[in-house]
Amino acid sequence: MHSTRSDAQETLTFETRGRGLFEVTAEIAGVVDRSGIRLGLCVVYCRHTSASLLIQENADPTAARDAEEWFERLAPEGDPRYSHTLEGPDDMPAHLRSAVTSTSETIPVGEGKLVLGTWQGLFLFEHRTRPQRRELVVHVQGTA
Repeated sequence: MHSTRSDAQETLTFETRGRGLFEVTAEIAGVVDRSGIRLGLCVVYCRHTSASLLIQENADPTAARDAEEWFERLAPEGDPRYSHTLEGPDDMPAHLRSAVTSTSETIPVGEGKLVLGTWQGLFLFEHRTRPQRRELVVHVQGTA
């Protein structure tokens, strides 16, 4: 059997409802499926400084809620020590939350599917309070 090295890349756009975790696993899996790559890596990159990516439990919604609340305590809105408030009181906390999470995630691809754990999902983590349009660049590389 002969394998062919291949690459595929798509940019996906998501409309968030404001602050929170939004699961994007199915959409990313769709890019992998369309790529035809059977074995390789999938890199997902968030093109923003006030949103990020998080691999988190996707079976129990309380896990996401607890994570969101923890980040609110870590970088609270309205802290008087913030000087970067040009876009509102959620601006600097959004940048800080993004700084301690990830703007990219790399997930193995095996048998043409994302190799995630049983309870793992990939989430777009919106850190701003208002709805936003967010772009994720998905690059899949490997053998078909």
